[in-house]
Amino acid sequence: MSRVAKMPVQLPAGVQVSTADGQLTVKGAKASVTVNIPASVKIDVNGNVATISADSVKANAMAAGTTRAILNNAVIGVSKGYEKKLTLVGVGYRAATQGKKLNLSLGFSHPIEYPIPDGITVETPSQTEILVKGADKKMVGQVAADIRGFRPPEPYKGKGVRYSTEKVVMKEAKKK
Repeated sequence: MSRVAKMPVQLPAGVQVSTADGQLTVKGAKASVTVNIPASVKIDVNGNVATISADSVKANAMAAGTTRAILNNAVIGVSKGYEKKLTLVGVGYRAATQGKKLNLSLGFSHPIEYPIPDGITVETPSQTEILVKGADKKMVGQVAADIRGFRPPEPYKGKGVRYSTEKVVMKEAKKK
């Protein structure tokens, strides 16, 4: 039995949950998030509490806990939102937003233009900081990982794009 699925999800004021045709829609003050859910999992909303139930023991073990976690992430996303902070480390490394594009200068011979997906906002408070915000936790994490993937931090000088909480383990230089 899934212990995670047994815990109810508290719905803050202004958050609405609805299911139709295998899709879960969570609407809140900031945004709306839609995710697919398995047919064997049912979501019951009573007042400001949502509970998860499954058709069978196998469905409870395999899908109910995941569905509850996805629902909880969606509720937090539409009420508070998610944020990832990236830092550029290196001489000449810069970031700037222009409309729906993020322009990156990461030491290559060409600038990188990353199109920002719908539902995500990217801010650059300074030239070496990038803030990725949105209501969908999965999408915020994926956009941040895509930006980091252009130039991951290297272990000798530490140059590259890194998460603000990331610790880069530095290697020792080659001895002569």
